[in-house]
Formats: sequence, structure tokens, C-alpha cells
Amino acid sequence: MGLRAWTRGKLGWGGSGADLPIQELRFTVLDTEWTGLDPRRDDIISIGALHMQGSRIELGNTFQELVKPRAILDGRTVVIHGITPSELETRPTIDEVLASFTDFVAGTVLVGHCLSLDLGFLNRDARRSRRVPFRNAAVDTLSLFGWLRRRSLEHRAFTLELPAPSLFDLAAAFEIPVEESHSAIGDAYVTAQLFQRFLPLLQQAGVGSLSGLRRVGDPRRQLANLAASDGHTHF
Repeated sequence: MGLRAWTRGKLGWGGSGADLPIQELRFTVLDTEWTGLDPRRDDIISIGALHMQGSRIELGNTFQELVKPRAILDGRTVVIHGITPSELETRPTIDEVLASFTDFVAGTVLVGHCLSLDLGFLNRDARRSRRVPFRNAAVDTLSLFGWLRRRSLEHRAFTLELPAPSLFDLAAAFEIPVEESHSAIGDAYVTAQLFQRFLPLLQQAGVGSLSGLRRVGDPRRQLANLAASDGHTHF
């Protein structure tokens, strides 16, 4: 099964309640690291997330956990994320981590860069653990970037010609410092800052509520780009 078909089939695109203004919304900005990109054999090895209230990042309210995978760590990915097998040997399994992570994201809108892949792995593991898949409203910063770029806004970031710029491409374009790339919590913090940059631009363009965010930031918009590329653009 191809990456695009698998991701579409595994995502939980649930509805949410009231159509609240952005500043009244609580967000969970998340990132995951994996043993590799193949959902048929690879696993999550790290989850990092933090909360936002409207445009305010809550640095004191974070979630970070290493996860002991079933799959064997590929040396090629160890070079990227720096997580070694010995670090994971005594860590909890994904079944254990999902229990606390589900509590952390409850009642929030999920935000991520190429979020479809993170949610695909999370929902696959939720089903394996006989848990309810994540049905939170979800917003992809890559989808938001694509929508804003089509409006020809006057910012040099929107001149990037890449079809699916990585998180770090956009961080550089928006002058967001990256201290530790490919750390789940570090990447989640970079994503939160990117989302923070987008919010005033979105509100100026008339996107001021949850329904608007979901319309222009739908993670499914990026499935075609992901299927045509090497996968997770920030992995």
C-alpha cells in the first residue's frame, strides 16, 4: 500500500464542537520521531508536544517521552535523530505512552508540520492498543503555508518554490532559531513558533476561528505532496 493511501486510511479526522475564535482555542503542537518511514514495519521512538493558548506558547506545559519500539532502529535514522538503541531499552512501550499522551491532548486542536504522518503512526498504534484513535481537530502548518503562499503575501518566505518545504526551510525563512533539529520536543517548539507567525497573517486574511483554520490547514491537503516526495519533509 502506498504512503498516501495508508495515511488517508489511518487518520482520524474528527469533528469538534463550538466554532471558537482562535484566541480561545487550546492547541497541542506535536512532533514524533520514528525508526523509519515505512508504516508497515517502523515505529514511533519519541513524542514531543507542548500547549498553546491562542497564540501564546506555554513553555511550562510540555510532553516528551522516548518510546521503546518493536522495530529495529535503522542506523541511517540514528544519524538523523541521534537516538540510540541503548537509550530506548528501558523506556515505556507505545501502549503505555499513549495513555498519558491521550490525556495531554484532550480537548485541544492538534498542530504539526506534515501532521498527517504523525497522526497516521499515532492512530495505527492506538488501534493496535485497542484505544480510540485521535479525533481531535487537526491543523497542518505546511497546509497553512501553502494557503498563505497562494495569496502572494509580501514576505520573502512565500517566495520559496519548494512544493513541500521542510520545517527547517520555513524556520530559516521566518528567522526562527533551531537549536536542536530532529528532537521531537525541539521540533514541536519550532513548529509552535512557525504557527505563531502564521496566526496574525491568517487573521488578516479573514481566518479567525476554528472552522477557518480547519478549512485552510487541513492535513489531508499535503498527502499528494508527501506521496510525491520522500515522505516526512522534516524527518
